[in-house]
Amino acid sequence: MNRKTLPWLVMVCGISAFPVLAQNVADYDVLVGSYTQGKSEGIYRYRFDSQSGKIDLQPRQVIKSENPSWLTLSKDQRRLFVVNENGPGQRDTVGKVSSFAIDGKSHEVTPINQVESKGDEPTHSSLSPDGRFLFVSNYAVHPDPGGALAVVPVDTSGKLSAVAQTSTHPASHVDPERQASSHVHSVVPTPDGKYLIASDLGADKLFVYRYDSKARQPLQPARNPAVELPAGSGPRHVLFSHDGKHAYLTLEMSAQVALFDYHDGVFKRTQLIDLADKSAQQKNSAGGLHSSADGKFLYVANRGEANQLVVFAIAPATGQLKEIQRRSVEGTEPREFSIDPTGHFLLIANQKSNQVVILRRDTKTGLLGETVQKIDVDSPSDFRFLTR
Repeated sequence: MNRKTLPWLVMVCGISAFPVLAQNVADYDVLVGSYTQGKSEGIYRYRFDSQSGKIDLQPRQVIKSENPSWLTLSKDQRRLFVVNENGPGQRDTVGKVSSFAIDGKSHEVTPINQVESKGDEPTHSSLSPDGRFLFVSNYAVHPDPGGALAVVPVDTSGKLSAVAQTSTHPASHVDPERQASSHVHSVVPTPDGKYLIASDLGADKLFVYRYDSKARQPLQPARNPAVELPAGSGPRHVLFSHDGKHAYLTLEMSAQVALFDYHDGVFKRTQLIDLADKSAQQKNSAGGLHSSADGKFLYVANRGEANQLVVFAIAPATGQLKEIQRRSVEGTEPREFSIDPTGHFLLIANQKSNQVVILRRDTKTGLLGETVQKIDVDSPSDFRFLTR
């Protein structure tokens, strides 16, 4: 090839290739889980434009599944695990867990298999750091049989085996209706992979398990097996800081956020914040929580009658929280929310007003801004972005 033609060739190739590259960078897929008691068919895969912050109105794929309320992705984004939040009074009365394969290029989602969760209304799951087990929270609305933590083996193909281990906890009975039995609401591995933390709303405790990846039943109570929480507080979700030195916990029933110093399975509470706006007389209920990718800001859903996101700045050295904003979710019952991969947008699943609401986010200040889009989705519950 004549070297004199190279500049011209590079220029032409650059002009023709750049729009394709730009489109690929801007074009993500987002999975939206939902409840299927109404019109929803399960999981919806949408195109998300990271430049505009908008979702295409028509989904790229509908994955039929019963009450896929919580979605868990493998690290390589090639496997999707879903809790099917079934229970008494629903079309499917048996709690289940489903596994799916995700095509690396097209993001097409196809089923692998499904197993029973050995409990009612499974609401949350997480993968062990080595990917060998899926930990499932059976919340169980009714006190009989009550909630339980279940351990589901996962093979290298993503196929699930029958539950290998279950664990339940004694209830606090502080609230005679909501705390008459165990209600495991979330299960999260610690950053070092040595422990699993179960938040039990019915027990008013965090339960700490040591994780042994080589054992068929991999969980055993840790040296300090439980973390006492305020009576009647109802723990929901726990989130570790980016450096692994702190943990944040939403207390659903008392509408609070607790901060802990964390080290090697031991929690020490250092802060307790009320989510309730003292100037407003309304019911509050703490929900999901997520931090920004840079670890500088924490976002917490305040449900009940408040229906807002509370934004906190995180002190770098201590992890202490300082409230900087309250932002309406412009809907009812924000079941979950997620910050997109660019950090410029935040998606909210307003379960009871049947909408996904997208807000603009300032990456420097952490503040939530204008509403970018509202899209009708029946009973949305969770999000996961596919970026690879």
